[in-house]
Amino acid sequence: MVMALLSVVVPVFNEEENIEIFYDTVCEVLTPLSYDFELIFVDDGSTDRTPLLLDVLTQRDGRVRALLLARNFGHQVALTCGLDHAVGDAVITMDGDMQHPPELLPLLIGKWEEGFQVVQTIRKTTEGVPWFKNFTSGMFYKLMNAMSKVHVQEGGSDFRLMDKQVVASFRRFRERARFIRGMVGAIGYRQVQIEFVAPKRFAGISKFSVRRMMHFALDGITAYSKLPLRMAFYIGIVFSFISFCIAVHVIYIKIFTNEAVPGWSTATASVSLLGGIQLLGLGIIGEYVGRIFEEVKQRPLYWLQAELPEKKK
Repeated sequence: MVMALLSVVVPVFNEEENIEIFYDTVCEVLTPLSYDFELIFVDDGSTDRTPLLLDVLTQRDGRVRALLLARNFGHQVALTCGLDHAVGDAVITMDGDMQHPPELLPLLIGKWEEGFQVVQTIRKTTEGVPWFKNFTSGMFYKLMNAMSKVHVQEGGSDFRLMDKQVVASFRRFRERARFIRGMVGAIGYRQVQIEFVAPKRFAGISKFSVRRMMHFALDGITAYSKLPLRMAFYIGIVFSFISFCIAVHVIYIKIFTNEAVPGWSTATASVSLLGGIQLLGLGIIGEYVGRIFEEVKQRPLYWLQAELPEKKK
């Protein structure tokens, strides 16, 4: 009898201090289970020893594969690359910094065995993370869900299991601005959630800078909501009405009273305010137009520098 195959997809970027412990822990957890498994590392343009360590692992263990991207494409594209190359009956995506506990893998697999096709983990909190980051993360999900018709679970992570049927559907999503949590939320199928507390990183520092987090949030909002465009339109209507009222008031003062005083403050304030609103609206429109520009070029999402172990010719 042929055992089902599990694929574990792990995007890594400058994780030389975590590769070995992650590999050892995952193998220790999965080996006793009645499944074959493959471990697919996707190196997202690392500049440290990560590619060399992955090469060693692929030579040592035939269950390990490594996809080396030609440059840094970002976490979401690296995940997509791994999902494109996974061949398992179920595919598990997780980070390689030990903040997605490998000990939870049997629980995810158990839910899949119960018939769930997407097993999504929900991060209740992260040990050692400042309250400000938790606060801003929670506010982002509240804002996202208020603006979008697609519900994104607060605390949702990229640590999840997907059945091969779900993965096949996911591969049809090829937009450039990728927000995988939103895609999975919109994809349907039977889904279940598991909560966990994320431990501290085993080693190294987080690669998600404030700038990357802002880009990630913007990708999520613009990918699943047209509300910013509508807000710009509504704000334009409101301030146009205010400007009309001011104009009527100025005409009334000029014609029916002697209180008109030459001045520049009111005019300057009005022009500045309306100019700012116009620039805001143009900026929002420009953001969407820029994303359309990226989509119509139809460039590939990523390209590989190498695949390990190298295939024999």
